[in-house]
Amino acid sequence: MLQRTLVISLCLFVIPVIRGDEPRTPTPAQTREAFLKLLDRPKVSADAKEAAPAKETDGLITEHLSIATEKKADGTIERLPILIVRPAKSGKCPAMIVLHGTGGNKEGQRSWLIDFAKRGITGIAIDARYHGERSGGAKGSAAYVAAIGKAWQAPRESMEHPFYYDTVWDLWRLVDYLETRGDLDPKRIGMLGISMGGIQTWLAASVDERVAVAAPLIGVQSFRWSLENEKWQGRANTIKAAHELAARELKEPMVNQKVCRELWNKVIPGILNEFDCPKMLTLLAGRPTIITNGDKDGNCPIEGARIAFRSAEEAFAKANASDKLKIMVGENVGHTITAEHRQAAIEFCDKWLKK
Repeated sequence: MLQRTLVISLCLFVIPVIRGDEPRTPTPAQTREAFLKLLDRPKVSADAKEAAPAKETDGLITEHLSIATEKKADGTIERLPILIVRPAKSGKCPAMIVLHGTGGNKEGQRSWLIDFAKRGITGIAIDARYHGERSGGAKGSAAYVAAIGKAWQAPRESMEHPFYYDTVWDLWRLVDYLETRGDLDPKRIGMLGISMGGIQTWLAASVDERVAVAAPLIGVQSFRWSLENEKWQGRANTIKAAHELAARELKEPMVNQKVCRELWNKVIPGILNEFDCPKMLTLLAGRPTIITNGDKDGNCPIEGARIAFRSAEEAFAKANASDKLKIMVGENVGHTITAEHRQAAIEFCDKWLKK
């Protein structure tokens, strides 16, 4: 009887490790270290290359370039396409990185870049992995969804992390590059993202303290809450084909909670646990952060988002920095950024980047 009890106890202990999504309470430092370790890979020289000559229009200069961010297993170099709109004036400017949503591209963020540049802040946009110039000619999010499906099918030891994480790595290397530019102030770099870009913002900025201001827009939520409360549909539908592929291979009749759990645990490991938004937001405590959401957003269910809000509020209060956190929730607003929220985000970032 003692032996049987011991076996059962050991099984109960092992299950959370296998599932990978049970609650844990690491310290912020441990969370930061674990996330950096998870995404770590050999660094390469930025090797910045101009894609087109810089142009000046109405006192603003536009640049197109790319940098190297990773040497992949097959020996190829991953390059990050970058669009920059900056004031023509001399001197070191603050910088604002602006990230697009699923299916978008850097050119789609040009209006944001111009708005920041007119305020004396250099605006910077990129193409996320498998988007824009990195899509291989595919339209919208097709290449991105295909890459996630491929990562699902790949052995764990050889898989990539196209679902958010690989672009987070690119963002850290982008900050490395921005620090070398003589026209930018490396201590005044901000990051703003929309939807997918908002998720990449809280993932990347939370552990990289070089990001002085963060603005995750319509991307704050709790992945764990949405899964446990059957509110995963909106998020899953943004990359529907990848989830359908996982369902077929798991022999499930349709995409369901089990499919989401298995797919997310493999391609974005930790997102249901130590790297979920409520925990990652605590790492931003003390750095100016603005969050916008809609209370009818199916992709970021408000109940789960409020868990993240409370977590951030508690962390900022503990850091005596409640004045640096701004949360805006639009009433009867879905998965979109209202004109009011857009203006508030620009003004918030402008204020704190110029402090």
